[in-house]
Amino acid sequence: MDTAYLPSEPIAELSSELSANDKMLREAFQGCSDIVFRPIHTSPKLLLIYTDGLVDTKTLEKVVLKPILHEGHSSGSNSIPITRDIIQEQLVAVSQIQTVPTIDDVIDGILKANIGLLIDGENKAIIAELKGFERRAVEEPAAEVSVRGPRDGFTETLRINTSLIRRRIRSPRLKMESVTLGRVSQTDIAIVYIEGIVSRTVLDEVRNRIGRIQMDGVLESGFIEEFIEDAPWSPFPQIQNTERPDVVCASLLEGKVAIIIDNTPFVMIAPMTFWTGLQAVEDYYERSIYTTFIRFVRYSLFNIALMLPSLYVALSTFHQQLIPTNLLISIANSREGVPFPTFVEALLMEFMFEGLREAGIRMPKAVGSAVSIVGALVIGQSAVQAGIVSAPVVIVVAMTGIASFAIPRYNFGTAYRLLRFPMLILAGMFGLYGIVSGIFLMIIHLNGLRSFGVPYMSPVVSPVPHNLKDIFVRAPRWMMTKRPPFSSTTNVRRIPEGQQPSPKKGEEGQ
Repeated sequence: MDTAYLPSEPIAELSSELSANDKMLREAFQGCSDIVFRPIHTSPKLLLIYTDGLVDTKTLEKVVLKPILHEGHSSGSNSIPITRDIIQEQLVAVSQIQTVPTIDDVIDGILKANIGLLIDGENKAIIAELKGFERRAVEEPAAEVSVRGPRDGFTETLRINTSLIRRRIRSPRLKMESVTLGRVSQTDIAIVYIEGIVSRTVLDEVRNRIGRIQMDGVLESGFIEEFIEDAPWSPFPQIQNTERPDVVCASLLEGKVAIIIDNTPFVMIAPMTFWTGLQAVEDYYERSIYTTFIRFVRYSLFNIALMLPSLYVALSTFHQQLIPTNLLISIANSREGVPFPTFVEALLMEFMFEGLREAGIRMPKAVGSAVSIVGALVIGQSAVQAGIVSAPVVIVVAMTGIASFAIPRYNFGTAYRLLRFPMLILAGMFGLYGIVSGIFLMIIHLNGLRSFGVPYMSPVVSPVPHNLKDIFVRAPRWMMTKRPPFSSTTNVRRIPEGQQPSPKKGEEGQ
């Protein structure tokens, strides 16, 4: 048990008298109706303590109570005195057994879905793992769907999540360090990395930042993320979140560090770069030529999602001479009778679109998508017919919304949903000059951003050509022979040279 974040209280040692231990534990669990105290009248007396709902009671009856009560250890003149060694021999079917000397250790074990067994005359207790609480089944993540690839996803149970990673990386070099955070919640956290591949600088930084966290409870990965990111006021996420075990394993093989938190299916990966937010998991399962084409489409849609409303406002308000004559006449005709300037039109429709998207997320799943789609159609059509907004603005906002859905990472797309409004304001005030100024400010901010000491725009800022094989294009797997530059400096090669699979000339028919 990690006691670094517990209140500074004296640690109570277990007494050799069962009644004294019983009294201290009942005082500690006073008001906890789910904690079960079960005395066992044997020779000597035993006290069994567990949390109802977190322990497998069927296994408890079969493995613990039945051997004690029905195999010659019940009270009587011919009974065999029970000792800690005898009980530990009987609990051989239990996966994990440990002996603890303090009340705090017993309490911690019971609250972590173990059973506590105290023996009269012994000043140490037995903690046995008999977890039996309800778990969500392993299923495909709803937010990271792929056509090709594994269908399993993380759950809210820490050990299930670590097992999904261990199934894919069967090496003793895969390390999982345990940490406990939260003075009250006592949440289990695992820091996962591959020794020999991970950057020691990044790993030490992750350990230090997590070690400095002191708070009452950790209920989700977002509680930790805000403590350990480099620039909390930046709109860009500096830590990657995922529900997919294959994404975590691929990141570990690149030298990154994963942080798994109990009670949440979202695993954090550090460091994160700008380009990670634009890469989908399916990019690495399809052929490289198709993936490269899709990336160009995705990057184009990414630019549309950020700048299309701003460009429309700037051109139609300040730079009409840049619009083709026929298109300009069409826009002017559609705006006839509209009472608002183009900037107000675009801002109003963007705000309504974001409201519809948020309503679709918050409403029940069965009606959420239908309400958001029907609402967008009805409001857009009604607004155009009423002359409140023009048809081109509705088209621009709809194209922008569709383009924003092409960004693979949800939290990364949220950053551009947020930045679209400042860009729109700059365009409405200064035209194209405002857009250019906004882009320059964003580039300056991105170049100064760091994720656990790694440049956010890495590896584009690096002059090494081989680092660009997985940025704008996705080179064939046999060409990406080296790991990213932030990984271990002693083990940079992941694929040996000479792995090109294509046959030599003259051997095609052999």
